[in-house]
Amino acid sequence: MSLALLALGSNLGDRRAILDAAIGLLARHDAVRVARVSRWHETFPVGGPAGQPLFLNGAALLETLLAPHGLLSLLIQVETDLGRLRVERWGKRTLDLDLLLYDDVVLETPELVVPHPRMAWRRFVLEPAAEIAPSMSHPKIGWTIRRLLDHLNSAADYVAITGTAATGKTLLAERLAKAESARLLAEDVDPERLAAFYRDPAGAGWEMELEFFWQRADLLSAGRPGWQDRLTVSDFWFDQSNAYASVWLAPDQFAEFREKWQAARRDVVKPKLIVLLHAPPEEFRAQIERRGRTGERDLPARVLEEVERAIRDEAARPDQGPVFLLPSGDIDQLLAETRAAVESMR
Repeated sequence: MSLALLALGSNLGDRRAILDAAIGLLARHDAVRVARVSRWHETFPVGGPAGQPLFLNGAALLETLLAPHGLLSLLIQVETDLGRLRVERWGKRTLDLDLLLYDDVVLETPELVVPHPRMAWRRFVLEPAAEIAPSMSHPKIGWTIRRLLDHLNSAADYVAITGTAATGKTLLAERLAKAESARLLAEDVDPERLAAFYRDPAGAGWEMELEFFWQRADLLSAGRPGWQDRLTVSDFWFDQSNAYASVWLAPDQFAEFREKWQAARRDVVKPKLIVLLHAPPEEFRAQIERRGRTGERDLPARVLEEVERAIRDEAARPDQGPVFLLPSGDIDQLLAETRAAVESMR
């Protein structure tokens, strides 16, 4: 049998009775055995309209003969049987059942994504899940549930926003910092020097990447004051330095750069959450044209693809922790998504 980890939530009606009833319906299915159930935790709503009732949240560990999509169908049926109406995203609901993990399966279809794409930083998910499945691992991040929760409890209150050129990193960082009354760390970019770099990456790459690297290392130094005061938001991620350098620099230069990066990395503050903005190459090109920066418009599509791939590969390393992959687009939607992620970590 396979192991499946579920999240349960309710903020309408007799919440406890509804959650207990959901567990009962799951347990009565011939292909399911409910192995463990967490305590019910009362939590504040995250995202969605204001004025919602408090949630009861919990987790359940199932042993099942159902395949992931078959289990999803069962969860939807249980939600429906107990009065769930799908009216508004993040709105109040009688019952919410989410499939978090299914063995070590990684699955992405229009109907189902496993692991759940937002589970790794949601406190209302991780706390109950850690009660019943602390050693179960997130197959994409490589961390156990316990380690994810420990990271949430111990990492600096810091969100790093990264991505390739023209994905909207700085605008999102500025809007998020304003909305959350957070401290903003922003790169100081000289447009003329950046344009010169884009015209001659081979000749100017080493100097440009080192300049960005040292600026990021200084801004993120653990010795700087302010890390304990409030949320910090940056429009860059320290480890994007390694990703960009791998594309722009010759192999011998990159080897030397990587040594500097690895040494400095030990002294910088690591983010609690990495927000990675991405877009297809044709959207990159359209955004770059709209922005109109000198030199940027001449970047080949191949280079933009290489940079995005390098950043995503860097973010997928097993020591990075939670990464929120967001498609670049409407700034209001990006802000709502990111604010909900920040709220869910508290």
